[in-house]
Amino acid sequence: MRVAFVLKGYPRLSETFIAQEIAALERRGLEITIVSLRRPTEARRHAVHDEIRARLLYLPEYLLLEPLRVFKAWLKARRLAPYRETRALWFKDLLRDPTPNRIRRFGQALVLAVELPGEVARLHAHFLHTPASVTRYAALLRGLPWTGSAHAKDIWTTPEWEKREKLASCEWLVTCTRTNHDHLAALAPAGRVELVYHGVDLERFAPVTAPARARDGRNAADPVVILSVARLVEKKGTEVLLEALARVSPGLDWKLVHVGSGPLRRRMERLASALGIANRVEWRGALTQEKLLLEYRDADLFALASRIARDGDRDGLPNVLAEAQSQALACVATRVSAIPELVRDGQTGLLVEENDPPAFARALESLISSPARRRALGQAGQARVAQSFGLDANLERLAGKFGLAAAGAHRVLRTA
Repeated sequence: MRVAFVLKGYPRLSETFIAQEIAALERRGLEITIVSLRRPTEARRHAVHDEIRARLLYLPEYLLLEPLRVFKAWLKARRLAPYRETRALWFKDLLRDPTPNRIRRFGQALVLAVELPGEVARLHAHFLHTPASVTRYAALLRGLPWTGSAHAKDIWTTPEWEKREKLASCEWLVTCTRTNHDHLAALAPAGRVELVYHGVDLERFAPVTAPARARDGRNAADPVVILSVARLVEKKGTEVLLEALARVSPGLDWKLVHVGSGPLRRRMERLASALGIANRVEWRGALTQEKLLLEYRDADLFALASRIARDGDRDGLPNVLAEAQSQALACVATRVSAIPELVRDGQTGLLVEENDPPAFARALESLISSPARRRALGQAGQARVAQSFGLDANLERLAGKFGLAAAGAHRVLRTA
């Protein structure tokens, strides 16, 4: 069976978890076509993107830029039997959400419906907002089942009426945190939503044996390295992290390495200057997975001050926390969304409430000055990731939903 995975953009440096999932499913035998609503905006790629064999279909990002393609798609789609039903569904949605994006979703769905390869038997949307809308309309036009994966912003910024109707329409949906699952399951038919963690590829993020660092913040020539990996957007709380660092005792020497890009970059740089810590902050920008792994291994401590944004957007379970723990890094994070599902306060890391720079500063300070405690928390976190958050174990459940045989089943058959 060939499945079309509908993504908002491909490839994207910030969506490694989707790429590693696609690569792993291909290794298990699933034939995939990737449908992207946008063309890439970044020149760099992760190595995992080069492992993916899937065919690529880019839809028109803006309908006005490819009017002939959209018009031809409409001429063909309107001859399909479900066209009037699909148009009526879309128009009902448009009345409740009269936005240009809703119009674009229908135009993209028309193109997808007529250009989708004939051997595709199912559509699968990554993200419950725009990709799921395009997928739903196109699946109805083609008479195909559709399924989905829901993650973070797509859940918390989508209206409840829309979530209910999409969950009633899809065949099944997986989501990556218990918090997400409980919220969506309450809106869906019984059994429709299942929890499947993304998991860390523990071959790519293999643990390394290295001498334990004794940095304790008392050597200005060798400061404690604090790593934060986050897009520079409101929900990631980088502003809170900077304010917390400015409160850390002046007698402790530290350096912040920030990895990630985003619209708030200049604002965060200005804030660091205003707080008097700009000379202690290194802004790396977006990095490939291979370079990011080196940053994890060079750091002493990981920090992420996630919070709920004003529009309701929030993290699910940030994959960077699991990646950091896979490298035995102690983590300081916030009690937002599903983070406590991974980070156990006082056992595998430290958790504080969101938007609380003083509390975040105290947590950082306690670990900057104690390499032994960092080591204990990091090792406990590494063991927990290996036990419950590895890619292979969690992928097995997703593979089964796509009808793939259990891993190793072919070996059993050969020896039977």
